[in-house]
Formats: sequence, structure tokens, C-alpha cells
Amino acid sequence: MKKLLLIRHAKATHEGGYIDFERPLKKSGTQDATVMAQRLHAENIIPKLIISSPSLRTIATADIFSQHLSVAAPITNERIYDASEITLLHIIDQFPDEHEFIALVGHNPGIAEMLYYFTGKVKDVKPGAVALIDFEIDTWKEVSMNNGELLYYDEP
Repeated sequence: MKKLLLIRHAKATHEGGYIDFERPLKKSGTQDATVMAQRLHAENIIPKLIISSPSLRTIATADIFSQHLSVAAPITNERIYDASEITLLHIIDQFPDEHEFIALVGHNPGIAEMLYYFTGKVKDVKPGAVALIDFEIDTWKEVSMNNGELLYYDEP
């Protein structure tokens, strides 16, 4: 059995002066990510590994989750940034099988597309939202369309 926690990065600034990759979290984004991490901790939803896009807003979000969930520092994967559904699927099916529960911190539309692809559930995945998906599979290569069950969804 595998579990995937999809996390959309928290609210980031849209002010000028930043290229998209370097947009920082807003103060409200930092607060929202903290609240969401605390909610996951209270529900005992704690991944063993966090894999994140390397953009500033996603790695900042991932760092907040790792700190509040007492998980190792996030691993970055540059392919998550601006990834299509197909690219995200390839990233997920290459996750290390020794980890049963992995969190992926990324961007929309990719996070919402993965949620729909795996579960058939349509959600307006807001910044900072989290979705826990359960798979009755033994290896990450077995993830496929509609073979996941949405166990938990929450947003700030």
C-alpha cells in the first residue's frame, strides 16, 4: 500500500520585481502553510519523505511542513516546476519504493490534475491545500488513472 500527500504551495506574492521561480510566500501564505501542517500533525498524517519543486514558494512551503511534521528536509526535483500531468505521473512512478508515504509539493494546475487523475475527484485546489490519496499497490510504478482513493482533503 502507498500513500501520496499532494500539497499545493501556499499563497505567494504577485508583486513585480520577481521572476516566477523566485516569488516568495506572502505572510498569509506562511501562516496558512503552518496551519495546514499543524492540522496534518493533529490528524497523524505524516509522510516519511517530502519531494518539492525547487521554486522559492514551494520549497518554503515544503520546509514549513517538514518542520511542523518533524520530517527530514525536503528533497527537490526541478522537473516538478511547471510540470504537466504526464511529467508529474513519471515523477511519482519513479518514487523510491522503500517509502510507503510520500508528499509532493507543487503547483497548479498539476496538483489538481493529479488529484483528478488518481481519484476522479474535481477540486478547486487552492494555495496551501492538501490531499491524501491511498493506493492499493505495492510499487509506485503501479499508480494509474482512478486507482487512488481520496482519504483526506483540506485547505486553509
